[in-house]
Amino acid sequence: MTLLSKIKVIERKKIEDSRGWFLKVINGLEDNIPSYTGEVYLTNAKPGEAKGGHYHEKANEWFTLITGDCELKMVDIITGEKQTLYLSSTKAETIYIPNHIAHVFINNYENDFILLAYSDQLFVPEDTLIFDKF
Repeated sequence: MTLLSKIKVIERKKIEDSRGWFLKVINGLEDNIPSYTGEVYLTNAKPGEAKGGHYHEKANEWFTLITGDCELKMVDIITGEKQTLYLSSTKAETIYIPNHIAHVFINNYENDFILLAYSDQLFVPEDTLIFDKF
């Protein structure tokens, strides 16, 4: 099974009007959604910075870029397969990353990015394993 067959890119509908926009990131109908709540969070990266650089033994995560652009580099810890996706907030997508897929979001662009994330597990430091071989 390839890395790209393990992740899932989910097209989303961004609703816009004169006041701004609305984007539902998780609607509860997705595959792999657990019956309990994990954590939802936002993170920001300045130009030239990166967020992530780890993988999880247990946690599965969903990510949506809110503003800006970034490169998402991933490595399947089990097979060693590598992939890079280029993300832009102009394209409404949620990226599902299962456990054992190392990931880092790199800001090689001129503006900050803001990333919304959901984890199906509450944070446990032992489940966040540092990885830097992207």
